Amino acid sequence: MASTTRVLRPEEAARVDRGRFDSEKINRPTITFWQGAWRRLKKNPIAVSAMILLGILGIFILLGPLVSGENYLDINLALKNAKPNGANWFGTDAMGRDLFCRVWIGARLSLLVALVCSFIQIAVGCAYGGAMAYFGGVVDNVMMRILEIVNSFPSLLVTLLIMMVVGKNVGGLLIAMCITSWCGTARQMRGQLMQLRESEYVQAAQMIGASPVRIITKHLLPNTISILILNLCSSIPTYIFTEASLSFLGMGLSSDVISLGVLISEGKAKLSFYPWQLFFPAAVLCLAVLAFNLLGDALRDALDPRTHQ
Repeated sequence: MASTTRVLRPEEAARVDRGRFDSEKINRPTITFWQGAWRRLKKNPIAVSAMILLGILGIFILLGPLVSGENYLDINLALKNAKPNGANWFGTDAMGRDLFCRVWIGARLSLLVALVCSFIQIAVGCAYGGAMAYFGGVVDNVMMRILEIVNSFPSLLVTLLIMMVVGKNVGGLLIAMCITSWCGTARQMRGQLMQLRESEYVQAAQMIGASPVRIITKHLLPNTISILILNLCSSIPTYIFTEASLSFLGMGLSSDVISLGVLISEGKAKLSFYPWQLFFPAAVLCLAVLAFNLLGDALRDALDPRTHQ
């Protein structure tokens, strides 16, 4: 018996084609680059641990003095060099002042200095690197030579000289640490922006008469946000450690200013008899630097376009 083939009507054929298309369609929601980066970051246990640690440190930095109920300026010679106890959780210093409050007040200043220096570094580096990349030619060559001259000076020597001239205060420390730190950011931004400068949207903006400042701020710099975030996360722990190192060596902030470096420097002199005066500020410093470094490494992996799926 000969087999017969049934001819589908037009509406039936359309339903069959639609069903085949639906079965072959990839059921995956469309996500942006930042959504994918955040998704990868949340799946990284190291990144989650670093963010939790930074959150805990941030809470104590903001609310630490209120939690203990003690005043970091109150002098009580009857309690000088006391061991950690129920009233003074980190013990007291040589003047009987509560060390728990002083550690978190010092961490607040150290973090504030690091944040301000990092933002200054990024702002100056972006402006300088953006100008070099956009104008190019003679302007780029001249600005690059200036950058090389500034970068050729030893940063530690320049920092020490500025601190000697300006004084051991917060303003002098900010100037000293930011005077040459922007060079690396400027060089990095120049290389990235020179690649983006040849993009079609930049050429279109030039054709319609957009100003250089608008092209740099509206078209070039927004496409380097991921690099700036990585730069920020790597700069903050560096500045925290630099401030602590300078104060530890006696070339940073003066002793009347409370910072982690100053507290570590004061605790170093009493290490043999009262080790907790050095241990607690050093532990907070190490935890903060470790958390920022771990978060920076995780962000580098999460923001890598090659891992974006």
